[in-house]
Amino acid sequence: MMSRWLGKSIAIVALAAGSLAMLFPLWWMFVISLESPQRAGAAAEGGGSIAIWPEEVHWSNYAEALRQIGTEPWQGFLDALSNSIVITVLVVVGTVLSSSLVGFAFARINFRGRGPLFILMLATMMLPAQVTMIPLFLVFRTMGWIDTILPLVVPAFFGSAFFIFMYRQFISQISESLIEAARIDGYGMFGIWWRIILPMCKPVTAITAIFTFIFVWNDFLGPLIYLHSDDQSTLALALNSFRNQYGGLENVHLLMAVSVVTMIPCVVLFFAAQRAFVEGIGSGAVKG
Repeated sequence: MMSRWLGKSIAIVALAAGSLAMLFPLWWMFVISLESPQRAGAAAEGGGSIAIWPEEVHWSNYAEALRQIGTEPWQGFLDALSNSIVITVLVVVGTVLSSSLVGFAFARINFRGRGPLFILMLATMMLPAQVTMIPLFLVFRTMGWIDTILPLVVPAFFGSAFFIFMYRQFISQISESLIEAARIDGYGMFGIWWRIILPMCKPVTAITAIFTFIFVWNDFLGPLIYLHSDDQSTLALALNSFRNQYGGLENVHLLMAVSVVTMIPCVVLFFAAQRAFVEGIGSGAVKG
């Protein structure tokens, strides 16, 4: 009994220490974003100390920082925000639909070469992105897609090997009797996927949506390669441009303010979908 209590106590202390270590940089960034330019610059340079909460809170730092993004006040931020939302939503929808459909085919449709094709699909995950970067750029340039969102959105509608694997593993656990009952009711394979399988895959869909959202929202390399116009810029590109323009210590409070705003959607999404995320990890996504 004593050893079990001691083990739990050590685990709680370790988790608390790990959580504090992970949260401290985020809290430091938030506090810096509310400090005055003098105190924020001194703290970033190492010549000053930062309290747990600023003595004088400067919420105006956020409005000032967002107003200075781009060449026109507020317009640069609004353009980057709208572009990021459009690209992220389209990629999430495309990834969920295509990956679930292909995963359903691998799990429930018997066709010649299914095993080798599934192994070949998994093998694509071993290819580094740097290997396909230049060939893809040349293909998209030939198609005239450069400086549009198409190179960032269209590939999502062809599935993701990792999420196809997750859907395939989850769908393999669904009872065959449900599919047979749907066939008796007159549904084809597409109808079974849309009306029976996809609603039952909510845990895996939550994981797919969260991971895809966070990756696309924070993606910098893809937009940097394919988007060249200022009005096509995403928040990741806008943040980098802002850092290059206002990267001095005298503007560190503004840089932290923009970083906090960019991070908010990912944090909100994770906590909003935390229950579904945990259910997906624990129930179906890791079943073999």
